[in-house]
Amino acid sequence: MLRTPAPATAGSLAEQLGLATPEFQDVELAPVVFRRARAKITAGKPTQREMLVSATAVEALVGSLGFASASAMFAAAFGVLVDEALLVIASLSEIEAGGAVCGYRLVLREAVKLEV
Repeated sequence: MLRTPAPATAGSLAEQLGLATPEFQDVELAPVVFRRARAKITAGKPTQREMLVSATAVEALVGSLGFASASAMFAAAFGVLVDEALLVIASLSEIEAGGAVCGYRLVLREAVKLEV
């Protein structure tokens, strides 16, 4: 699930003053391949994973969510929700075949946890 900002609703005075609680929407990304990133795991560093997403699925989401491009949609996203864990998008790249984009590669990492 891709977690993106929910569309704003006009109305309340609190929202006009910037006091409204931000809302999110989770939209399904499918089909995908989810796997451990090739990078070597080092102690103390968050584990990285990568997700390969179909370009057809991304194009459908870009249009339905009103973004100008896939890179704009992923830049606005808060992360990817996998089994109730929110993973941050560390990087995004296009996968090309024959000069056309056929997919996207997202490198995901665990969110930094603050310990008190």
